[in-house]
Amino acid sequence: MLTVRLRDNAELRPLEPHHAEEFLAHIDRARTHIAPWVGAGFVAADLDAARTVLQRYADEGAADRRRLYGIWLDGVLAGGTMFVSFDTDLGLCEIGCWLEPAAEGRGLVTPVVRMMIDWAFRERGLNRVEWRTRVDNVRSINVAKRLGMILDGTPQPYFTGTDGQRHEKQIWSVLATQWPGATPGTGHDVDAKAELDRLTRAFLGAFTNTGDTRPNVGAIREVFIPQGRIISNVEDELVIYDLDAFITPRERMLTDGTLIEFSEWEVAERTEIFGSIAHRFSQYRKSGFLNGAWFEGSGRKTTQFVRTPTGWKMSSMAWDDESSDRQARSRRGKHP
Repeated sequence: MLTVRLRDNAELRPLEPHHAEEFLAHIDRARTHIAPWVGAGFVAADLDAARTVLQRYADEGAADRRRLYGIWLDGVLAGGTMFVSFDTDLGLCEIGCWLEPAAEGRGLVTPVVRMMIDWAFRERGLNRVEWRTRVDNVRSINVAKRLGMILDGTPQPYFTGTDGQRHEKQIWSVLATQWPGATPGTGHDVDAKAELDRLTRAFLGAFTNTGDTRPNVGAIREVFIPQGRIISNVEDELVIYDLDAFITPRERMLTDGTLIEFSEWEVAERTEIFGSIAHRFSQYRKSGFLNGAWFEGSGRKTTQFVRTPTGWKMSSMAWDDESSDRQARSRRGKHP
């Protein structure tokens, strides 16, 4: 299903039986770290057990029931993600993930899981995606929140992990009707929509500096045409940037300690494609520490795209952050 270059040094691809030695070496590095959060049968103790785990998922994948993917970072298997269950009759699947310590905090999990949810809804026609996690797994809960999932509830305590103890488990979910984006059409529009999704993810991801992740603001030049314009219209203050004027101050803020632990993500979008032009209207959220103070924000973006000889590119973007006054009205149940 998925073989995706996440960025220059990271790749997602199927994790198969011939990766058994790599998988065992990875589990050895991650064993103590992931044991509390995953099933005991997944934490292979030797090479035969590693082959058994991977073969089990390969067989289930062939039967269209479960799938397993690895995340390679700098050429080394450092984690992965999976369809824990995949039921086309019920229109339901569950997604899970894990990382060894050295790969955490690099912004790998959320975009991968977002792609998996998108594939389950758009390509396979499923209706519901679930994300199950222990109540004390803060990283996992934060992934669910960033993806816009809804907490369904906390069932009774259950057995999990390798400690034989009972732990409370949360179930988060998202429905196809709640997932951002219009239902794609057929033929070239499907390919175009996927490319516009990728450009949008690349733009938003360029600012991420959570954990050990370094921002890659220069990637904005790769997603825009050279003549691109970016327009801020926040609280009626209109500022129009060319690419250099936009990139330079943001690169400085994200690397000099002014803005840290920052991330921005899309929570809803509507995309229209007509021939070689397209438009996307997005709702986004963001959070981080600005000058040492934690903040959270949201707003809207409008982005125009054109198809060039080398593929789709952004041509212009404008955004408007929600003001604190508008956000306060929203929290009271009123539209801005």
